[in-house]
Amino acid sequence: MRKLAIGIAASGALALTGLIAPAASATTSPDLVFSGVTVNGGKAVVAGTTGSVKVPVTYTLTRPSDLTIDYKKTFAGVLLYRGTLSRMANEIDPENAPTCTTTATTDTTVTESCKEILAIDSEGSLYSNADATTWKAAGLYSKIDQDDDGSDGHISLGYTYDAWGPLGSGVQIKRAARLTADAAPEPVKKGATLTVTGKLTRADWQSSEYAGYVSQRATLQFRAKGATGYTTLKTVTSGTGGALKTTTKATKDGYYRYVFAGTATTGAATAAGDYVDVR
Repeated sequence: MRKLAIGIAASGALALTGLIAPAASATTSPDLVFSGVTVNGGKAVVAGTTGSVKVPVTYTLTRPSDLTIDYKKTFAGVLLYRGTLSRMANEIDPENAPTCTTTATTDTTVTESCKEILAIDSEGSLYSNADATTWKAAGLYSKIDQDDDGSDGHISLGYTYDAWGPLGSGVQIKRAARLTADAAPEPVKKGATLTVTGKLTRADWQSSEYAGYVSQRATLQFRAKGATGYTTLKTVTSGTGGALKTTTKATKDGYYRYVFAGTATTGAATAAGDYVDVR
């Protein structure tokens, strides 16, 4: 279902337009140019199973000087979508008006530098794990003409929607990962064998839970007490349910952790260091 942009869902009658897919407008489309679109500073967006991720979008908008965009009955902004422009598998629309500053004008055009925030709600925006992919950006323009005063026995609603895309390089949306580490026994004798277990899980947007991520490589790292950085000891592959397990020799007091670098669909994760006292 399409969500309406700011101001367009101001009344109950207007909210019904959320059930209408974009249709070809009977009027002439406005001459808008969206350029320099950058989503999240070019970095991937990582989303878990709850909460909302605020994603900044910047772009340049050039519009006709006689076109008024008031963000009440008219709206312009940038949305994200996957699929094709004419058949979107999913989309994330702006819910608030962008902040735009005029940077240039001519007799016929106005150029503005714009910033907006897209709210990616894991429960309301991401419906399946197929959403973990590269999303495209599109510029949008919408306009509504409404007469919802039925006292004269008549109401009317006209909705125009235009979109241009894909724009820029889009953005990768990834599933959040979680990682744990537990070294045992504690304390341990110097030179004895330590067993380091852990678990790698990632967000499942369909079940709204975290599920084991199998057959993935994680590195076991160690930081000696008093040291500032970790060193890599070995690489471990996750098994059933995302389980990690390996052994190492205890040489000195310090912290053990697992690190997962991430994949094309899943964000990186680092376990909290587990301290071991060597005696």
